[in-house]
Amino acid sequence: MQLDLNARPLIEVRVEEAIRRLQEYEPEEGYYLAFSGGKDSIVIYDLAVQAGVTFDAHFHKTTVDPPEVVKFIRDNYPSVAWDKPRRSMFQLIEHKKILPSRIIRYCCSELKEMHGIGRTVVMGVRRAESVKRANRPVFEASSRNKKTNYLCPIVDWSTEEVWQYIRMNRLAYPCLYDEGKTRVGCIMCPMQGTKGMLEDAKRYPKYYNAYLKAIERAMKARQAEGERICWGNTPEEVMYKWIYNADLDFKTYQAELNAEYSKRVEYDQRVEITS
Repeated sequence: MQLDLNARPLIEVRVEEAIRRLQEYEPEEGYYLAFSGGKDSIVIYDLAVQAGVTFDAHFHKTTVDPPEVVKFIRDNYPSVAWDKPRRSMFQLIEHKKILPSRIIRYCCSELKEMHGIGRTVVMGVRRAESVKRANRPVFEASSRNKKTNYLCPIVDWSTEEVWQYIRMNRLAYPCLYDEGKTRVGCIMCPMQGTKGMLEDAKRYPKYYNAYLKAIERAMKARQAEGERICWGNTPEEVMYKWIYNADLDFKTYQAELNAEYSKRVEYDQRVEITS
């Protein structure tokens, strides 16, 4: 049936279409719903409930998840299963002997994407998020495993529509969004750019120090195998170049971080991490 976009608010049309997609592709065993605690996964979870489909939701713990998001999931989604990785982010850095980047995204493939194999996975991926996702289909088979399928019921939604749905249905969401964050992914993820990485370094000093220790171990592993050490002579210099594009003096960078540490030391006593 052809939907008349002029007859109703667009968000109503979007919701109806997303629910229809969830019902149309529902497998006999139910969906595997990838739940990150971010705004998009909150919406697809609620839509799956509204659609009346069978699903089991999973949070893929990366070991560098913001503590605010971890608490949000525990408090609001007790039925979500927690899937732990074989290696922590810090162990991965030592194992790979290189930091993840926007191009080298081994962290995503090993910490988030190796789940739901053989299932139909529901994801909150949207075309508006990036150029790479601009042509993402609603439903597709995995290129790695033919028995795995991916369904993106809100793939054509805008960010504004996602927030409109959350407000319409009075859904809870992580407090970080109210503090100006546009994404609530991994701490110090390179995908958020220099500004976001530096904000994370200042906000979560314990994680920053854990990254430094991982960098040091990776450098030692390279030395032991006679490989060239990239980016710097110390873990601090490597960290600096990971965050910046060499557009700030290293000493200025160190002074700025040290000034922030005195304000955020209370996090060291409250945050648990796996190193």
